[in-house]
Amino acid sequence: MTAPALPPAAGGNATTSPQRHGRLAAMLLTPTFVVLALVILYPLIAALRESLYKKQEGLDENGFVIEGDQFVGIQNYTDAFSGEAAGRFWNAFFNTTFFTIVGVAIEVVLGVAMALVMHHALRGKGLVRASVLVPWAIPTAMSALLWQWIFQADGIANEILNSQILWTTEGFQAKVAVLIADTWKTAPFIGLLVLAGLQMIPTEVYEAARVDGADAWTRFWRITLPLVKPALLVAVLFRVMDVLRIFDLPYVLIGPRKSSVETLSMLAVDDANQLRYGPAAAYATILFVYVAIVAYIFVKLLGADLIGEARERGKEGRRRKARAAAEPEEKEAVPV
Repeated sequence: MTAPALPPAAGGNATTSPQRHGRLAAMLLTPTFVVLALVILYPLIAALRESLYKKQEGLDENGFVIEGDQFVGIQNYTDAFSGEAAGRFWNAFFNTTFFTIVGVAIEVVLGVAMALVMHHALRGKGLVRASVLVPWAIPTAMSALLWQWIFQADGIANEILNSQILWTTEGFQAKVAVLIADTWKTAPFIGLLVLAGLQMIPTEVYEAARVDGADAWTRFWRITLPLVKPALLVAVLFRVMDVLRIFDLPYVLIGPRKSSVETLSMLAVDDANQLRYGPAAAYATILFVYVAIVAYIFVKLLGADLIGEARERGKEGRRRKARAAAEPEEKEAVPV
């Protein structure tokens, strides 16, 4: 004799309930997907389409000015890599990569140092944190104007160095000026995120390390750095994505069409201002692909496979649901 089967729960059984929840989730997320499609997907498709066209120039056989755009396929991309504009493109690509690698490396070192100071400061801790926040809160254009005054020929920088360096003209000194201004503004961002990670570390861990005889340097490398790694990696990822798209700081501080600091974003904007929308869209598309590749490699190298983790969580959830659905059937098959 077997136990009678339990009636299905009110509101549906275990098979239909997840489906109903999935439909509800899709309905709730639909407005978000629509907004993302309008804000991200449509401009991306429009830029990709525009990059396949080129403005016609010159005169026709009758002496009239040629108007309109002509479909040229991937010519804008080939011109960027190996055509007449290749030299300027590769220079902008190098500047973008240079600012990303060197700038983020300096910001990470200074940001971690700021976080350690803010974390261990006993007196005036609030004042220290507020003062660190000030550069990050200033708009980038205003920050660039501030540093432009500092780097003038008769500015504070030359007074301190007792020299006459033309910071805002062509040359390597212009790169240094951009790096200094960008580090001053954005290193506090990394410092704040690292500080949040430091505050999550229990003090018992450091006390145990001191009992074991670990010095300050060993505690930093063996305890502090590994435990703040998640927050630090998020900060570095955000900064890498931000610097790859850098535009306003070198544009305001040094100026447009300066080969020393011209980035891919500045190159795209300059071509768009010259009504060369096809090449400008091609530069913007290349920059988008560059950012996407760097982000993917960054996440994969750090071992944070977000897509893979999401898939594993989904599979684990389905396995739990399957086990939960199988448990009532096993109970029904047990003889009394």
